[in-house]
Amino acid sequence: MKTPWSSLNPSKPPLAYRNLEFLDSDDGRPLRILAEYLQPLHALRREGIHDTIVFFGSARITENGPLAQYYAAARELARRLTEWSKALSNHRHRFIVCTGGGPGIMEAANRGASDARGRTVGFNIGLPHEQEPNPYITRELSFEFHYFFMRKLWFAHLARALVVFPGGFGTFDELFEILTLSQTLKLDRRIPILLYGPDYWNETVNFPAMVKWGLIAAEDLELFRFVGTPNEAFEALEAALRPEPEGATPWFAKSALPSGPTDASKGSGSAQS
Repeated sequence: MKTPWSSLNPSKPPLAYRNLEFLDSDDGRPLRILAEYLQPLHALRREGIHDTIVFFGSARITENGPLAQYYAAARELARRLTEWSKALSNHRHRFIVCTGGGPGIMEAANRGASDARGRTVGFNIGLPHEQEPNPYITRELSFEFHYFFMRKLWFAHLARALVVFPGGFGTFDELFEILTLSQTLKLDRRIPILLYGPDYWNETVNFPAMVKWGLIAAEDLELFRFVGTPNEAFEALEAALRPEPEGATPWFAKSALPSGPTDASKGSGSAQS
């Protein structure tokens, strides 16, 4: 469908940034990508969201299904974290529960934050057969993405910690993205990573075998830890996050620059956004 010209002046073409035909074209793709960075940034600044605790996990786990214990655990943990973060003596919105915005574990975490009357973020992705945003996301903090890579950027950008429940390909993709950023020191801050449900993770991923084969270092196993109860996860996160200082709002993780002979005068701590 062609974009109509101005009704007030039919001979005048529309402004480029109001021309939907152009914005939806191949040539308009860079603007669409940029919009998926700038629109969330605008909203998060407006709402005063400082940083997040990200929950990953399967969209297929339901409240009453065979893996319902994980739904209940995600809900309880998110509720406790939200109550804790609200009690911090701070005027900023810190350690806000953030998910991929869909059903399953994502719904459970957003729901737990909502149970505690807290604000909660959902970075939803439009998919052919799924998924719709769950109803527990704070309305002003509900985002819809077309590009997976822009959605993953926002997960990493604000995350102070990561809790990963059992999941499939999408969960593994998100988990290993953050593990790779942490392993390579690409981020300028450490993100505590909790793998919830040791039985599931030890059966599906043989991390020690990667060390045995020489494909990761033994110290890479220290990038994450297993937890088996909401209380264990809460205590681990509380201990890891309490000492963290504050930065600007939103508080972005930055991409660390490689250090080399030409960077010696700048110091090893140089970073860029």
